[in-house]
Amino acid sequence: MYKTIIYRSVLILMLVLSCSCNKYLTLYPQDGIVRNEFWQNKEQVQSAIIGVYSSLVQGTSGSTSDRQLTEYLWLWGEARADNVVTTVNANVDDINLTAGNVLSTNLITQWKAVYRTINLCNTVLDFAPGVMAKDPTFTQAKLDSYLAEVLTIRSLMYFYLVRTFRDVPLKLKSTSSDADLIQLPKSPAADVLKQILADLATAEQGAVFTYGDRASDKGRITHYTINTLQADVYLWMDNYQACIDACQKVIDSHNFGLVEGNSGFFTNLYYNGNSNEGIFEFQYDSQVLNPFFPMFFQKSRYLGGPSLLDTMFPVNLLDDKDVDIRSNVSFNTGGSQIWKFISIDYNSARTSDISYAHWIVYRYADVLLMKAEACAQVGRGQDALDIITQIRTRAHASITTLETPDPSDGAGISTYVLDERNREFAFEGKRWFDLLRNAKRNNYANLNVLINAISANASAQNQQTIIAKLQDPNFHYLPIFINELVYDPNLVQNPYYR
Repeated sequence: MYKTIIYRSVLILMLVLSCSCNKYLTLYPQDGIVRNEFWQNKEQVQSAIIGVYSSLVQGTSGSTSDRQLTEYLWLWGEARADNVVTTVNANVDDINLTAGNVLSTNLITQWKAVYRTINLCNTVLDFAPGVMAKDPTFTQAKLDSYLAEVLTIRSLMYFYLVRTFRDVPLKLKSTSSDADLIQLPKSPAADVLKQILADLATAEQGAVFTYGDRASDKGRITHYTINTLQADVYLWMDNYQACIDACQKVIDSHNFGLVEGNSGFFTNLYYNGNSNEGIFEFQYDSQVLNPFFPMFFQKSRYLGGPSLLDTMFPVNLLDDKDVDIRSNVSFNTGGSQIWKFISIDYNSARTSDISYAHWIVYRYADVLLMKAEACAQVGRGQDALDIITQIRTRAHASITTLETPDPSDGAGISTYVLDERNREFAFEGKRWFDLLRNAKRNNYANLNVLINAISANASAQNQQTIIAKLQDPNFHYLPIFINELVYDPNLVQNPYYR
């Protein structure tokens, strides 16, 4: 029902909200439509909310060169890391990104799809409160729940931007009239993160715990989505106790659990989606397909890298039945084809017309492993190890194939958790961010975590070059796309690319 409502309402909303000019922070001015005709009743506010969600799974309207938002999020979180390699079908931008040869002309560095969603969120925040005076059936509680949704989605978008570009323009008002066509400089990442946490604290007060049906509870923002995103932001900011506290809110709700590691594991978690483990998923179906089939199957541009297959899923020489089920989920059996998003089961691929696997932003395993990572930093090593045991038990992966660190070895446990996150979330858009988060901890005391991972997959002729580049923290963030610098003279290129 949730998806049906989305597609029935989105066309009208997009006609009202998404006509855009070439500036990433702006929408084409349309005062009369936005102010005087659209924002009249609660049904129109609901349509606006649906339009925000639709923007997460749609390409930029009217653009032939842009990608779906999900593809950008995957590329930013995976393609620079060590789990993937490009194929002969990859384009120049793909190859340069994975090789660390990124220039400001690389189309993958475009951020307009993210700012489009941010602007839709800002539009709701600006105009929805005024509807209460026009529609007496529109309650404060309903308004607060809607605002909680868009505050959280805007926060998620800014969190992706901060981790990818570091300092970014922080736009908190919608562009819906001539007076709003402003150009902004970048805001420091610390200010953006502060705004994210403030918005999430506000959202937490008004968010619902359930919408009454599973599809909505997994495809829309709930109280638990907010807590999970808070945990992720706190972990990025090295605020470990706050991360643990946010994780504990989700754990203590008892509303989530790990999908059983049986024959239905793949089907329940990845093929069907909306499992008991899911916390927030971008929901695709036959009406809106995801971008992964052409990326990983039909003239595939990316394959799984050898480092993941060879080192992250070790073989138990004493027991040939001791097989981590996640290895077959991640890779096509007997090959290196990325399998999670393009398959029906462990052996059979989807066809292009059923390429609608969900993009899982957060699931319960993430909450557990974020807590484990934070516990390792506050002297709770045994708690972290217990969580790893829980995750590996679900995957039927024995501990005997790994060298388990001592509970008092904080550094060893951190590496142990990082490796387990790699097994659990391979190709789910998290690897680069995980590596960078661990590397930058304690003023880049762990830089070798990033260098060792990335250089392992580098070609022999490129290895020393990429190691030298990774020594500079400014290289860890992508450049601003060249067109944005032209449109907005207040923007300054990121330091490494000047």
